[in-house]
Amino acid sequence: MTSDADVRRRLSGLGFDDAAVEILVAHFVDAERRGKAGHGFARVEWLATLDLDPVARPVLVESEEGFERWDGHGALGYLVLDEIVRGTLADPPERARVVVVRRCFPTGALGYWVRRLADGGLVAALTATSPRRLAHPNGGPPLAGTNPLAIGIPSSDGAPVVADVSMGAVTAGDVLVGRATEDELVPFGGEDAHKAFALAVGLELLVGALAGPEPGAVLVVARPEHDPVPALRELAGGWRLPGD
Repeated sequence: MTSDADVRRRLSGLGFDDAAVEILVAHFVDAERRGKAGHGFARVEWLATLDLDPVARPVLVESEEGFERWDGHGALGYLVLDEIVRGTLADPPERARVVVVRRCFPTGALGYWVRRLADGGLVAALTATSPRRLAHPNGGPPLAGTNPLAIGIPSSDGAPVVADVSMGAVTAGDVLVGRATEDELVPFGGEDAHKAFALAVGLELLVGALAGPEPGAVLVVARPEHDPVPALRELAGGWRLPGD
């Protein structure tokens, strides 16, 4: 079994500095703990196949109270989102903020990022595009990425609700670790796959319109006005909610 120490050594061997290694390891360990092996340690071998710049860092291009624009500038999406999340928690919006990120890939498990924001008391919704992998349910070329959408809602009971859904029946990570094949990388829903395909296309175009043609991300973050999670948990009567 791969150990944290082994992962650190391998990432250092790819040229990442100590700070970047810790950011990546924290994400992979969280994914492993939550049973998301496709976003866990297996990603290290995959990273080694990419043409990456381990010393690249993102650039904040534009900033005002309700809006930020970032350029990944060659940095891994993990490192880009980590810097954005840390900056947002250190300087949260007065009410709400839209963050547009150009050239941001790979972004990992999006629930990881919105959970950190929700733990810090902020409502967050995050989507990110990837290389085109999903075709129309009736066939043809890939038109959209799996384009996950993650939503994090803080709670006064201390545990946020975190929904994180990919538009694929399986994820690219599932294919990476051998849990699924490329042929299974289709919109989820079976006979109703047109719904997931519509969401994938909508998110593809939303991010593309704001961040450009390369894989990017869009984050909406806001201070909550209400505290709906405890009442929902009570109503659920012990049933597991997303992110539990």
